[in-house]
Formats: sequence, C-alpha cells, structure tokens
Amino acid sequence: MTTAVCFDLDGTLVQYEPPFPEFLGDALTEHVETAPDGLIDAYSEAFFDTFEALEPDPYEAGMRAVLAADGVGGHDADASAVVDALREREFESASVSDAARDCLDELAADDDVRLALVTDGVGDWQRAKLERVGLADAFDEVIVSYDVGGHKADGAPYDAVRERIDADEYVMVGDDYEGDVEAAREAGFVPIHYEDDENDLFAVLRAML
Repeated sequence: MTTAVCFDLDGTLVQYEPPFPEFLGDALTEHVETAPDGLIDAYSEAFFDTFEALEPDPYEAGMRAVLAADGVGGHDADASAVVDALREREFESASVSDAARDCLDELAADDDVRLALVTDGVGDWQRAKLERVGLADAFDEVIVSYDVGGHKADGAPYDAVRERIDADEYVMVGDDYEGDVEAAREAGFVPIHYEDDENDLFAVLRAML
C-alpha cells in the first residue's frame, strides 16, 4: 500500500529561535525610528489581510504599513529593503531538528512512501527557506498555497497533492489545527497534529508508517 505523507513547514518541520516577533523586531530596528513593538501589529494586520486574500507581495504590504506608521512613508523601494532584512532574519532563525531529519530520511527510503511538503505561503519565499535549511531535495512534491490558488483551510493544496501523487492513503502532519487537521480530514487525509517541542512525534511516525 502506497502512503503519501505530507508535512507542514513552519512550526512543524522548521522551528524558529528567536521566535517571529523577536526576529521581526530585529529586522525593523535596522530601518525604522519607532520602537519595533509599536509596529509589529501594523505589519501583521497588513500582511495577513493581503496573505489570506492571496494578493501579491504580502510581505511588502506589511512593510509599507510599517513605514507609514513610522512616518517614513510607504515607498516600495524602502519596503523592499525591510522585506530583505526580514527574510534574512527569518532564514537565520530557522532550524530543523535531527529527529525531523531522521524521520524524513527513513520515510524517503521506504518504497511505499511518497513525501510531500504542503505549506501556506508564497512560493519563492518558502522554497528559498527549504534551500536554506537543507530540505530542498527531501520531497517528491512541494506544494505552496500561493502556487495553487488557495490556502490549506480552503482545501486547494490537498487537491493538488491528490492530483500529483497517486497513493492509497494520504497523511498530513502539521501544527495548525484548522489547516492541518480539520481541513486535511475534510479532504480525506489522516491528520496528525504536531504540537510545539513534540520531537518524539517524529519517532512515532517512523514506527507507524
């Protein structure tokens, strides 16, 4: 029996230290005058409004909101520079545990398993992150929500998995309950909920699959 095992990226395979608010604050400090704590909400609101609607350049939208709140203005060139700083800080903060790597290696060696990465995000950003953490070649398929026209909660990435991977069973491993558990179950996948610092889950997966 062939099993497609799908993994979420952020918060599941990839962990961040320092966490998002801290590395976002570090990136902002390089470019703004206002204390970063006062701008994180402005960034998050503009980013997620744009991101959830699948509009182009959500990172730039967030940074234009930051610059406007800071009194610098929303010029694209300035916003792009802050986005570059955020990207570098995020990638520097990203890591993959040995347990996760061992799990992926063992599953990849099984002829009855197909591996997929299923992530909500912008394609070039998420793929560059995979390169940075050394997972670019770990999957048979990489499915990013922006590339398939819908986030996991909408089901589009799960439809893409079924279109690209022919399997008898589909499994989704992720930390977001709505997107990785409820939506996966609705799509006919077996959901496995990953919780923070639950590295033992990777050992359990190796034994289960």
